[in-house]
Amino acid sequence: MTHRRAAVIGCGFFSQNHLNAWNDLSERCSIVAVCDIDRAKAEAAARRFGVPKSYTNVDEMLANESLDFVDIATTAPSHLALAEACAAKGVPVIVQKPLAPDWTDARALVAALDRAGLPMMVHENFRFQAPLLRAAELVKSGAIGKVVWGRFSFRTGYDIYAGQPYLAEVERFAILDVGIHVLDVARVFMGEAESVACRTQQVRPGIKGEDHATVLLGHVGGGTSVCEISYASHPEPDPFPFMIFELDGEAGSLRVDAGCKIVWKNASGTHHETAAPEAVAWGSEPWTVVQDSVRATQRHWLDCLDSGAVAATSGHDNLKTFALVEAAYASAASGQIVRPASID
Repeated sequence: MTHRRAAVIGCGFFSQNHLNAWNDLSERCSIVAVCDIDRAKAEAAARRFGVPKSYTNVDEMLANESLDFVDIATTAPSHLALAEACAAKGVPVIVQKPLAPDWTDARALVAALDRAGLPMMVHENFRFQAPLLRAAELVKSGAIGKVVWGRFSFRTGYDIYAGQPYLAEVERFAILDVGIHVLDVARVFMGEAESVACRTQQVRPGIKGEDHATVLLGHVGGGTSVCEISYASHPEPDPFPFMIFELDGEAGSLRVDAGCKIVWKNASGTHHETAAPEAVAWGSEPWTVVQDSVRATQRHWLDCLDSGAVAATSGHDNLKTFALVEAAYASAASGQIVRPASID
């Protein structure tokens, strides 16, 4: 097992979870530099996490530091240029989702790493949440038979704008911010989608993008799923930050609820369990399931670097999810069913 030297670019809201998780993995990885265009944020992160160097210029950091990989934890519009700079220096990257603001940048980013012959991974942490991993094990074991229908729901009234105020200014909002997680999980349990129908709504005054979307996916093999995405709902109780989903199989059903609770039913009866995340010393409820998944995502990246395996959420895999995002927006704009294969 190789001990790796790495840097984190972006020292804002969510990157604090990345940095904490890298500290938890310090026996395998050392963060030797952080970078942010805001000098105060970079210096504060370096002090808080015991990082030796802080930078405000990525090119300077890449020139000065010997790095085994870079964790790009900035907002999506900056990802392509940062990934290209890393690729030019022969440095692999793990990139925060969404991979890019649009399909053109997403494809260009993956192509840049391909040309350089470098591994990359998208920090798609929902896949690594403890209850989703356990549910995937159950489905893979045949506990409910072939899955034929699914409903994947992330609906909340949580004030997402308090920590990330820029989200009120983006024109492609809920689907690209959290819907990309929901669509990715739908792929995990239902397989690839061949048709997408979507309607969006803008409920909250004063924002530029959609804060509510409903997506109907037709999957290869005949399955159907519904993806519910909302930052404008008022559920009681509010399940945030949990995604709730339910599956119908040919031999049973399964449901994942808030609090990491799983219930599944088949011919042997009804079964209940709680798939709790690992303890996170730096975390707090209700965020533990997210924070543990960040650490699990980053552990998977290190495992793949050690083994040479392709990451579960590689760039090419994530392009399949990104195609669903693009198809959803195209469907909402046109009122027509869109085939992801037509996205180009």
